[in-house]
Amino acid sequence: MSKQVYTFGGGANHDDPRTRDKTIVGGKGANLAEMAGIGLPVPPGFTITTEECVAYLASGADFSAELRGEVATALTHIEAAVGKRFGNAADPLLVSVRSGARVSMPGMMDTVLNLGLNDATVEGLAKTSGDDRFAWDSYRRFIQMYSDVVLGIAHHLFEDALETVKEDNGFYTDVEMEADHWRALVAEYKDIVAKELGRPFPQDVNEQLWGAIQAVFDSWDSDRAKVYRRLNDIPGDWGTAVNVQAMVFGNMGDTSATGVAFTRDPATGERAYYGEWLVNAQGEDVVAGIRTPQYLTRDAREKANAKPLSMEEAMPEAYGELARVFDLLELHYKDMQDIEFTVERGKLWMLQTRSGKRTAKAALRMAVEMVGEGLIDEATAVRRIDPMALDQLLHPTLDPQAPRDVLGKGLPASPGAASGAIVLDADTAEHRAELGEAVILVRVETSPEDIHGMHAAKGVLTARGGMTSHAAVVARGMGRPCVSGASSISIDMASRTLKIGQRSLKEGDVITLDGATGDIMAGQVPTIEPELVGDFGTLMAWADQHRRMKVRANAETPNDCRMARQFGAEGVGLCRTEHMFFDAGRISAVRQMILAEDEAGRRAALDKLLPEQRADFRAIFEVMAGLPVTIRLLDPPLHEFLPHGDAEFAELSETIGIGVETLKRRAGELHEFNPMLGHRGCRLGITFPEIYEMQARAIFEAACDVAAASGEAVVPEVMIPLVATKRELEILRALVDRTAAKVFEEKGATLEYLVGTMIELPRAALMAGEIAEEARFFSFGTNDLTQTTLGVSRDDAARFLSPYVEQGIYPRDPFVSLDIEGVGQLVSLAAERGRATRPDIKLGICGEHGGDPASIAFCEAQKLDYVSASPYRVPIARLAAAQAALG
Repeated sequence: MSKQVYTFGGGANHDDPRTRDKTIVGGKGANLAEMAGIGLPVPPGFTITTEECVAYLASGADFSAELRGEVATALTHIEAAVGKRFGNAADPLLVSVRSGARVSMPGMMDTVLNLGLNDATVEGLAKTSGDDRFAWDSYRRFIQMYSDVVLGIAHHLFEDALETVKEDNGFYTDVEMEADHWRALVAEYKDIVAKELGRPFPQDVNEQLWGAIQAVFDSWDSDRAKVYRRLNDIPGDWGTAVNVQAMVFGNMGDTSATGVAFTRDPATGERAYYGEWLVNAQGEDVVAGIRTPQYLTRDAREKANAKPLSMEEAMPEAYGELARVFDLLELHYKDMQDIEFTVERGKLWMLQTRSGKRTAKAALRMAVEMVGEGLIDEATAVRRIDPMALDQLLHPTLDPQAPRDVLGKGLPASPGAASGAIVLDADTAEHRAELGEAVILVRVETSPEDIHGMHAAKGVLTARGGMTSHAAVVARGMGRPCVSGASSISIDMASRTLKIGQRSLKEGDVITLDGATGDIMAGQVPTIEPELVGDFGTLMAWADQHRRMKVRANAETPNDCRMARQFGAEGVGLCRTEHMFFDAGRISAVRQMILAEDEAGRRAALDKLLPEQRADFRAIFEVMAGLPVTIRLLDPPLHEFLPHGDAEFAELSETIGIGVETLKRRAGELHEFNPMLGHRGCRLGITFPEIYEMQARAIFEAACDVAAASGEAVVPEVMIPLVATKRELEILRALVDRTAAKVFEEKGATLEYLVGTMIELPRAALMAGEIAEEARFFSFGTNDLTQTTLGVSRDDAARFLSPYVEQGIYPRDPFVSLDIEGVGQLVSLAAERGRATRPDIKLGICGEHGGDPASIAFCEAQKLDYVSASPYRVPIARLAAAQAALG
C-alpha cells in the first residue's frame, strides 16, 4: 500500500497532490493542508487516509505495523513544530482526533479533544499554562468525551455529575466553576469509568491515541452515519480520514475564545460575516449548544438586541485578522466558507474550512451575486446549486396576513414554515411520519442520533443551541425549517408535555414554526404559494441556456398544467387518463362500461364518458396551447375501478339498473390473481377497442376545437401503454389513425399528431427496433420498467428495500433513482435500436425518475430528447439537465 499518513502545517511539504485530494485525505485534511499552504495559521498535524479506513474496516478492525510506524513519525513532526512532547509530564503535547470524509457530514462521526491528558500530564499542563482551572477543565472534558466516543459510556452520566456540582454550588454556567471543582469532578468522572467499564480510565497516551483513531474509523459505520449517507446518496465504501492535530485552546481565560463562522449568511445569502463565538470555551461548546453563544459582529448583536459583546467589539484585533482570513478563503475557494477557529490568548488559529451548507434561497443569492462580483462564471453558478435543494423554494410559505397565536420565539435557524403535531423524540417522529402524519420534532437539543427523526419531521424546534448548532446545520442541509435556542421551552419527558412560556402543550398538539422569524405558533397557520422570481429566475435562465434536453411535466388536470407552465415545463410528457376516470361524477359510467356483458353495453357507457373526456382534454390543450401533450390511453387493470363493498354495488345497481348479483358475478369474472401483469394497458385496447376509440375521438375533437378557437398549434401525442410486440402497436395505431381521419373529416380540419408507445416491459426494450417501425416516439415508463425488470412491486418494495440499500445490493432505491446498471441498459439498448430503425424518433422518460438528478444525468448521456417530471419537480429537472449538459 502507498503512503497512508500525510503531515500538514508546521513547515510540512504540501506539494504532493495527495495532500489536497479529498478522496484520499478527506475534505477536512485537504483543506487544512491547503490553508497551511497559503500561509494561514493552522495548528500542525497529520491525516490518516480514507484508504486506510477502508482497509481497516475490511480487515476486521486491525492496524498494520506500517501504519503505526507512519503515525509515530508524523507525531514527531507535530512535536518539533510546537516544541512539546506527546506524553511528557512536564510540558505535554495534546492533540485533537477528528474525522474527515471526502464530503461534509456534520456531526455524524466522532471527535476527541484534549487527547494526551492523564494524571501526570494534567499537572504539567497546569504548570506550563499557569492556569490550574484551565488544565483540570480540559482533563474533565477529555475524560467525558473519550469515555463517550471511545469507551462507550453513556454521556448523560457525566452530565448528571456536572449538573449536581453546579446545583450544589449555586452555579448557572460552567465558567463559574473553579479549579478545585474541576479537580473533584475529574475524580468523580474516573470513578464513573471504573464502575461502568470495570477498569480504570486509560493513562497511556498511545493507548488513548489508537483508541480514538479506531473510534473515528468505526464511526463511519455508525447507525447515524449510515442514515446520513443514505439520505444524501453518499457511497458506503468511501471511508473517512482521521485528522490528528496539535490542540490550541479557547478555554484559557478571557483572552481566549472559540467560534464557528460563515463568510456569508447561510440562511439568506447576504454578503455579511455570520457566526457565533464563546469566550473561554472549546469548539464543542458552540456546536453542541451547551452554552448560548454570542454574536460574531456588532451589527448582528444590535439587530438581535443582545447585550453580550460581539467578537468584533470584545476582541477587535483577533476579529480583524479573522475578517482578513474570511476574504482570503472566499477568494481562494471561490465559494462561501464554513470556518471553525480558536483564539488562544489573543492568537488566532484556523481549525477548519469547508464549503458551507446553505439554504436553497441563500445558495441562489450567493451564486447570482458571485457572478456579479466576478468571482465565478454563469456555468459555475449553475453547477453549484443542488437541484434537489430547489424543493425548499417550490412549496408554500406562511401567509403573512393569517392570524398567528405566537407561543414563543427562538432563533431563525433554517427558513421555511411547517405545521405538525409535536413529537418529543426521533423514533416517535419517524413512526408517526410513516403513518402519514405531519410532525414537528421538539428537543432540548438535537444530537447526531436524532438524524432519522429530523428527516421524518416537517420541522425542528430546540430549546438550546444557536444558529450553528447541530439542529441548525443539519436542518438547513435537509431543507427543514428550524427554530433553535427557544429558551422559553421546558420539556417534561416523563409526562410527554412541554411548556412554552406560560402555555402548556402535550405531545400530539399541533404547532407551526416559522424558520425565517423564529416564531413558534399554536395550531396550523395557512400558507401561500411561492413566487419564483429574482435570483431563482436569473439562475434558471442561465440553466436553460446550457440545457440540451427539454423538460416536460406529468400532469392531467388544468391546475397541474398551469403550475407546470409556471415552473417552466415545455409540454406534458405524461397525461394519465385513468385519473380522469376516477372522478366522482363519472365513476358510475366507468363501472357500467367495465361490467357490461357485451360491446353494445360498453359503447352505451362510453357514449356518456365521451363528452367528459373531451372536456378534460380541451381544458388541458387550452393551458398547454403551442406545446406538445402526450396522452396515455387507459392503462390500469379494470378491477381498480370496480365497487369494493355491498354498499357500492347497491348504489351502482340502482344507478344503471342491473341487479347486484349480476354485477358481483361480472366483477368476479374480471378478478385477476396478479392484475399488474394482467388485463391492462394495450391489452384493454386489443380486447375492448371501443375504449381506446372513445379516448382517441375525445383527444382529436378537443384538439380541433381548441386549435380553431385559439389559432395556436395543438400537438397531441397519443401513447399506447404496455406494448410488448410490434403487432399490438400496429393494430392500435391503425385504430387511432382511423379515428383521427373520421374526426378530421367531420370537423373539416386537420392537425399534426404522433402515435407512439411507452417502453415499460423488458421485451419492448429488446424489440425496440421492430416496434419503432410503428412508433413515432418512445416514452420510457421507468416505474413499470423497473418493476418488470427487477421483479419487484413498487407498492411492496418499501418493506425490504432499505436493507438492500444499506447492504449495498442496490446503491439507492431503484424506484427513486434509476438502476443504471440494469434498467439503464434496457433504456440504452431501446434508444439505440429505436434510432437505428427511425432516426428521427422522439425519446423521453416519464417515470418518477424524470425528476431525479442522477437519472437525468443518465438520460443526457443517452441523448434523450426530454425528461418529464411532476410539476413541482420541473425546476429541479431543468437545473439537473443543465448540469448534466455541462458535465
